[in-house]
Amino acid sequence: MADRLGIVRALREMATLLEVAGQEPFRARAYARGAEALERLDADLGRLVEDRRLTEISGIGPGLAGMISELYRTGRSDVLEEQRRRVPPLAQALHGIPRLGLAKIAALQDALGVETIEDLEAACEAGRVRAVKGMGEKTERVILEHIRRRREPEARRALLPEALAAAQTMRAHLRGAPGAQEVEVAGDLRRLTESVDSLSLVVASDSQVDTMNDARQAPATGLPVSVSVVPRAAYATALLRATGSAAHVQHLERLARRRGVPLEGESEAEIYHRLGLPFIPPELREDEGEVEAAMTGALPTDLVTEADIRGFVHCHTVYSDGRHTVAQMAKAADALGMEYLTITDHSMSAAYAGGLSVDRLEAQWEEIARVQETVAVRLLRGTESDILADGGLDYPDAVLERLDVIIASIHRRHRMDASQMTQRLVRAMELPVFKIWGHALGRLILSRPPVECRVEEVLDAVAASRAAVEINGDPKRLDLAPRWLRAARERGIRFVVSTDAHAVAELANLQYGVAMARRGWIGRDEVLNTLPADAFVRAVAPVTRA
Repeated sequence: MADRLGIVRALREMATLLEVAGQEPFRARAYARGAEALERLDADLGRLVEDRRLTEISGIGPGLAGMISELYRTGRSDVLEEQRRRVPPLAQALHGIPRLGLAKIAALQDALGVETIEDLEAACEAGRVRAVKGMGEKTERVILEHIRRRREPEARRALLPEALAAAQTMRAHLRGAPGAQEVEVAGDLRRLTESVDSLSLVVASDSQVDTMNDARQAPATGLPVSVSVVPRAAYATALLRATGSAAHVQHLERLARRRGVPLEGESEAEIYHRLGLPFIPPELREDEGEVEAAMTGALPTDLVTEADIRGFVHCHTVYSDGRHTVAQMAKAADALGMEYLTITDHSMSAAYAGGLSVDRLEAQWEEIARVQETVAVRLLRGTESDILADGGLDYPDAVLERLDVIIASIHRRHRMDASQMTQRLVRAMELPVFKIWGHALGRLILSRPPVECRVEEVLDAVAASRAAVEINGDPKRLDLAPRWLRAARERGIRFVVSTDAHAVAELANLQYGVAMARRGWIGRDEVLNTLPADAFVRAVAPVTRA
């Protein structure tokens, strides 16, 4: 018998094996969708299996239901075992290297006789791979780097939701420790990096030994934990240092030495003040120009907050691959006090995600109109339109122009080379309709790298066009990355902080989108969905309306 998360891992493995094989991409995406659906499941899986109701879950058809049932009951799957036999271990080990599919791996094995990673590494080091037809020196170098990265010990990393939940459990325990006065999360998590490999907390205590002894009895978090217990007078300095980044703290230390002041104070704000700087928010402490900007007054003082956001953008329903109805999503947004909600289900080419035909899209418009009569939140009709291989948008222009909002995203053909992908994205951005570039580079944190393209060239096209950039709040995406958000900001590009919610609970993704926006130095007035409803509608309308 396998538990739910074990089944999720099995489905993802199946998707990867099919992807490695380079065949049946629709099947690979179906398994990936099934894994995501189970990951979000809040019902009793065992009951659904026993009652044969798995197909009631959006994204799970009869074939997937059969595999899930088999895994749940026996802990194994004949289909998965068969696919494991079909894909050579060497191909599985090399999965993730761009443009190195089964055919090229077979060519390497035929030409060089390599069967293991160690054989292939030796062939790369000897310069033999570059001599194989279709390879070359660059491919040889990429393969060697991939092999060496695999050998490096990798700490388990957690995405933000898991890390924050673990940290809050630890923080609550420490707050009850004898002598504890103040407790704060530090480290990468306080800076809200996309993933973390450990937790760090700082405690001010008037009984350090007792507090530390209690800390050792804290519940397990699944991540390594570092706890610093210090006297109250040393708390601010300890928190500053433990928050990092190391490069940021070192920069402050150099500045403190030059100015002849200690790196200490009763609060972090006081420490920065002693250095002649305004307070630098934790999300900005990466030593990427924030200290210099603070010195010259160029550091943003109005970083966007959750409270600034007036509307949920990029939300899916059961019409495509979402789990809740238009009414359920609308009532949830209403209860959270939002002014507007965009319904942006997948477009017709996205058959893998239940994309809407024009007829189904128009039926959804009718449902949106009916639901609108029951809620105060303003419902906007939109689409997450696939950016097609040639850079066009899904749906005819006559349909796109009748929408309130267009999210334009890539979901297929991620492996184009940099020139092809750049041309594809530039063309999409140059189209005359206003669009929001959705989860721009298609990364999946810890599992899929960004697409290859000349990002600055695409951002130039965005800046010159009728477009904005999405800051995607799905914790598996968080796309664009902060460094590219800063590059977009420097070009005067406008942003939308989205949820990419496929269920009511995922409206909470807003917090992660805001975190990335803040890490990208983005202020409140640069985010379109801080606008009131009428102003937002005018700002994102696909076509200018009188």
